[in-house]
Amino acid sequence: MQNHGSKGALAPFALRYTAQVPELLFKLNCTLAISTYQAGKLIFISAKDENYLVQLPRNFEKPMGIALGDNGDKMAVACKSQVLTFSNSPGLALHYPKSPNTYDALYMPRATYHTGPLDIHDLRYGNDGKLYAVNTLFSCLVEIDGDYNFKPYWTPPFISQLVSEDRCHLNGMVMQNGKPKYATAFNQGNTAQSWRETLTTSGVIYDVETNEVLASGLPMPHSPMAVGDNLYVLLSATGELARIDKDTGKYEVIVKTDKFLRGMSLCEDYLFIGMSKLRKNSSTFAKLPFAETANQAGILIVHLPTGSIAGQITYETSVDEIYDVHAIPGVTRPNILNTLTDDHYAGLMIPGSTYWAAKHD
Repeated sequence: MQNHGSKGALAPFALRYTAQVPELLFKLNCTLAISTYQAGKLIFISAKDENYLVQLPRNFEKPMGIALGDNGDKMAVACKSQVLTFSNSPGLALHYPKSPNTYDALYMPRATYHTGPLDIHDLRYGNDGKLYAVNTLFSCLVEIDGDYNFKPYWTPPFISQLVSEDRCHLNGMVMQNGKPKYATAFNQGNTAQSWRETLTTSGVIYDVETNEVLASGLPMPHSPMAVGDNLYVLLSATGELARIDKDTGKYEVIVKTDKFLRGMSLCEDYLFIGMSKLRKNSSTFAKLPFAETANQAGILIVHLPTGSIAGQITYETSVDEIYDVHAIPGVTRPNILNTLTDDHYAGLMIPGSTYWAAKHD
């Protein structure tokens, strides 16, 4: 595995990666976007060429779920108390004042929804550009719009009322035909944080449309994903990628690791899966069977047709926990501007044209 930190003391966000990773991203013509709430960053990881990776970390306040619009033209990021939306402008990217002729995409802030601190986990675009989110604190799936902090869309049938108690740790969501279809939770409890007692054995996947349990007894399910007719999920407590049999509710383990897996995205035949360090002082994580070996954060790459490991990216500094992972297709070197500085005000987008404001003395 190649080491790409600085000589001597490691630089912030120093990476190691297996030799085949840059070539793979280069040939797939995609960039990885990851959110790390622990480090307060959204990070783009791209192939500089077939031999080296390059990354761009950008500050956000506790970023969690990431949503991508069709063709990667839109992006949304769930933060501590807000959901921020962005629009891609290749024209602004080309002439970005600080690094012209460097980026092929630039995600510019467009709208901010003030949701309050809902502990939003998964975030997805649906029909007509609607944003759907997993409101973990209130144990429901919601729509995000400009009228309310959140608009309830679906509540698990065992949840008796919407209260800020994180009753079942609802966390993951699968879209189908532009609407939520499946959701994952750590249990079916109806009291405040009831999931903490049995989190390694009581996870469920719900069919949102039928209100029925699709699978149960799962060890901390995260990041469900539909690929064709198949439904995949990460079983974080056992370090497994699993395929769910939707007829029987049983699951088949595709890949087993000694890592804490969370966050998953598909590009062609390759799954990009987030790995997080376990907090050894955590009463929740310390009870997991691989608490000592899950000591790396990064990305595990799986060739889905064969279930083989195709590569790995590992952070040596700065990043301990990853929540979401998205492969952005057709984008090789993106940039994104946050709203924490004034930089984004200088870039103007109108239909058919873009402008960077000229500097005046």
